[in-house]
Amino acid sequence: MVSRGISDHFRFYRDLIGQRSTAISLYMMFGGTNWGAFAAPVVATSYDYSSPISENRKIDSKFYETKNLALFTRIAEDLTVTNRIGNNTGYSTNAAIEASELRNPVTNGAFYVTRHTESSSGTVESFKLHVSTSVGNMTIPQHSGSIVINGHQSKILVTDFAMGNQTLTYSTAEVLTYALIDSKPVVVLSTGVGESVEFHVKGAKNSSAISMGPAANDTFYSEAHGITTNVPRVSGMSVFQFDNGVKVIVADKPTAYLFWAPNLSNDPFAPVDQSVLVQGPYLVRGVSHDNGSLALKGDILNTTAIEVFASASIGSLSWNGYKLQTSRTAYGSLKATVTAFNGTIQLPSLDQWKVQDTLPEKLPSYDDNSEAWVVADHLTTPNPTKPDTLPVLYVDEYGFHNSFHLFRGYFEGPATGVKLSVQGGLAFGWSAWLNGELIGSYLGNSSVGVGNMTLSFSNATLNSNGSNVLLVAQDNTGHDLRGGATAPRGILAASLQGANFTQWKIAGEAGGEDSQLDPVRGPLSEGGLTAERLGWHLPGFDDSAWNSSSPSTGFNEAGIYFYRTVVPLDVPAELDASFAFVLNASDSQHIRVQLFVNGYQYARFNPYVGNERKFPVPPGILNYSGDNVIGLSVWAQSEEGAKVYVQMVQEYAVESSWSSRFDSEYLRPGWTEERLAYA
Repeated sequence: MVSRGISDHFRFYRDLIGQRSTAISLYMMFGGTNWGAFAAPVVATSYDYSSPISENRKIDSKFYETKNLALFTRIAEDLTVTNRIGNNTGYSTNAAIEASELRNPVTNGAFYVTRHTESSSGTVESFKLHVSTSVGNMTIPQHSGSIVINGHQSKILVTDFAMGNQTLTYSTAEVLTYALIDSKPVVVLSTGVGESVEFHVKGAKNSSAISMGPAANDTFYSEAHGITTNVPRVSGMSVFQFDNGVKVIVADKPTAYLFWAPNLSNDPFAPVDQSVLVQGPYLVRGVSHDNGSLALKGDILNTTAIEVFASASIGSLSWNGYKLQTSRTAYGSLKATVTAFNGTIQLPSLDQWKVQDTLPEKLPSYDDNSEAWVVADHLTTPNPTKPDTLPVLYVDEYGFHNSFHLFRGYFEGPATGVKLSVQGGLAFGWSAWLNGELIGSYLGNSSVGVGNMTLSFSNATLNSNGSNVLLVAQDNTGHDLRGGATAPRGILAASLQGANFTQWKIAGEAGGEDSQLDPVRGPLSEGGLTAERLGWHLPGFDDSAWNSSSPSTGFNEAGIYFYRTVVPLDVPAELDASFAFVLNASDSQHIRVQLFVNGYQYARFNPYVGNERKFPVPPGILNYSGDNVIGLSVWAQSEEGAKVYVQMVQEYAVESSWSSRFDSEYLRPGWTEERLAYA
């Protein structure tokens, strides 16, 4: 299920629980990037889909929503076996709200999944809920306030929720998580900012608010074999202590987002008595304890106050190996402040480039007798789609599959034009040159995978008594999905007006499928551009003989040029930073651009058919502690030429226990002389 909004995640996953789903596959938790030729035609370079962990690895509200629901399902043991008792609006005092009642047949613990009656509705609705508990049937909240569904939301509200040997009879706020700290339950409840909360702790006789949010006016009622607590307006975090050992933390949503429940062991299924509760950090990666000290590892975006609920035997805290000045609160938690990195990361300006023509194949004088080229002479094909003309000019027939392909067709005599049908997937494009002169381009369409054109030779120089060369350059956006996977890539039909082709040759990625020149980056890492075949995009290639020019200066003709620069990067070891390249074209939009970073193609910028401008590149691909080779292939599909502006930007930086300067040299193998065979 592709669900893009935060509220969609909020509602959809809870609705699945309401349908008694016991396993959920998240599509997708981390989208990442379609680098190289990994994409199918239905997607662009980014495969983020607004995922909880974004393409640049940043986490935000959608991640925290997903994390919080996972914290709840991990400790809600009664949810593993339930019967669905009912599903209707009768549970609610507001007909716009319905609920599903799930009840554990053994423990009688229940879960009420509340949501809009109309799933498309995004209204704000207040209501009370009719529930059945071990102390009787009731309508909650019993005293003041109401439950609120704010927009596209759903809430899972519990009754007779087991917390070790104690019971939360009901709560009008969702349970976030709980842990057994020194054998006593500490439970965290969460609701929206400014909303009211009411909950009942069974077996308690006395209670106190030991840490309250601003403008608190909480009330307590001794009733139904326990204590009911009513909080009229939740802001920040409040802590309530009960005489039966239960501690209840009530947090608003932003505060709950930064709650974590890491295990003290390496067992992902460790029981709740091996967890601690941590509030404050952007991310908690792990925790361990030794000799009365709790060692926390994680990330912070800025200077952060943290609070930890842990065993009384723990007296001090450390963060990423640094001991913190720790104090203990009156209610037993530990508090400290983590100071963030106070520096800057210097980014390269990307203003010193070298440039070289990467389409010599358009010239009649070009020699296509190297290992890069295969004679296209097949007269039959196993592909169910048969070509309209022969020979077969499908690239897969000749061992080429990725990104970019070249076709050279020879003919003699005075032809007047050519009719071409080329297939490359949605948003693909192609251009054709006759004897080095552009005769036309198919610019692409995001909903069409075949480009048909009849091109006149009237504006080109034709050798009417000699040999002529037609070059077709094709961008391949990948094979289609499912039943369309066999749809060929290449030329479906090529017919001259007034002559016949005498020979065709095809070039693609260096070595094709027979020789793997780059086993680290893999067979999908590059296409058939001269720059790719000869390894201009790789670290270690010598560009000293090239001219100096920048892609922002550009060129004023139809063609393909390759720009190359080497820039340093020095990210402090204690930081995990994310960087992206921003590409823009202020002049002609009839361009197709590929960005290469240390040999990896990490962006396809096609402004005529798409709107993706920013392209994140992760550590490992980028060298965070040394030089980086940045390459840019710029294909102008019209005589307007091309100008492309390239900027490197910092997406974010967090102080982290994870080192972005890990040993990643093996991921970036350099240029080798065997590339020279594929000119």
